[in-house]
Amino acid sequence: MAISSSSSMPHIGQRITRQFAELSAQEQRVATFILDHFDDLATFSAADLARSTGVSKSTVSRLFRRLGFENFQVVKQHARQLRSLGVPLVTGSERPDEAHFKRHLTREHDNLRQTFANVAPEHFEAVVNALDHAGRIVLIGFRNSYPLAVHFRQQLIQARDHVSLAPQPNQSLAEEIVSLGEKDVVVLFGFRRRPAVFNTLLATLAAKECRVLLFGDATARGHAPRVDWWLECPLDTVSAFDSYASAMSLISLLSNSLLHQRLTEGRARIHAIGELYQDIDELELCER
Repeated sequence: MAISSSSSMPHIGQRITRQFAELSAQEQRVATFILDHFDDLATFSAADLARSTGVSKSTVSRLFRRLGFENFQVVKQHARQLRSLGVPLVTGSERPDEAHFKRHLTREHDNLRQTFANVAPEHFEAVVNALDHAGRIVLIGFRNSYPLAVHFRQQLIQARDHVSLAPQPNQSLAEEIVSLGEKDVVVLFGFRRRPAVFNTLLATLAAKECRVLLFGDATARGHAPRVDWWLECPLDTVSAFDSYASAMSLISLLSNSLLHQRLTEGRARIHAIGELYQDIDELELCER
């Protein structure tokens, strides 16, 4: 059975939910185990599932067929595809207990270690220098990447001017990138479930000869040869939704490194911003 990438095809979690009441008690045990261990499904065999749930291998095989899969290998392929597409799968097993916290923390640590293991110091320095000397910096993020672009812009603008966000809410990109050139840097966030415009945007930026820093997970790795700098940030979690903690950590380090590289100008700018906060009474000052 071929796996379709169409979003109209129900994934395994939806299939189990829809058919759960019709499954036998033994099949329900296997189905619940699959959802509870979905993230580790690739490490199991059909025999492991049968042994872990106390049912026969024929029961496991029968469940797969009832769910529309030829065999367990197809199920594992389906699970890997869901994770690579970033499809949230609610398992119903995420209780706020110590074991779950520990698994979550371990995965976050793994993501952070992998992120920074892939960043060479000279590569990182080149990115900071580019952000320092760029004529303009434009940050572009779509869907779940948009908050990352917003946050990075807010950090960068503390240290330097000519930092903008595109597209603005309910606006288009063309007006924001039409005048970009070789002196400018675009920070593009390309995490999974990217919009269809992403490929065209990369081609347009290349034609404009502006330099591009691309943040993304492994699904964006194929775009790395098309940009000047590539920073890979894993999103994997033990839960339904992706975690952007590694990307946020890298943003923090880049922002702080830029500030320290232009410390005199940065301090003066932060001081001026602080005075403006007071002059226009924009922020409520909290006493500790």
